[in-house]
This record gives sequence, structure tokens and C-alpha cells, in this order.
Amino acid sequence: MNKDELKGKAESLKGRVKQGTGDLTDDDRLRSQGTADEVAGEIQEGSGKARRKGGQAIKNAGDKLKR
Repeated sequence: MNKDELKGKAESLKGRVKQGTGDLTDDDRLRSQGTADEVAGEIQEGSGKARRKGGQAIKNAGDKLKR
């Protein structure tokens, strides 16, 4: 797991907490911010996963060439 994946998970969690707080307090603005944070976190996490998998594919290809 790389730092983008971790930051994305944290941002997504923060968004879910904001949504829950918005639900409890009936605050539409906070709920909307939470949704936006959660989506941004999921995007960042997905980007981190793609980058990690791309790097791993390049490493595997390099290892095969060395043989």
C-alpha cells in the first residue's frame, strides 16, 4: 500500500464521519461535504492502487528481461 492509498482511505473515512454527523444534526451542508470528501478519497485511493499496480507490472517485466 502506498501513501496515496492511505491518504485516500483516510479522506474517505473522514467523509463518512462528516456524513454521519450531518445525519445526526440534520445538517445538509455537512452531509454534502462528507459525500464530496468520501468520493475524493475513493478517487485518490484508486489512483494510488493503479500507480502501485503499474509499478509492479514494470518491475515484473524488468525481472523477466533479466532472465
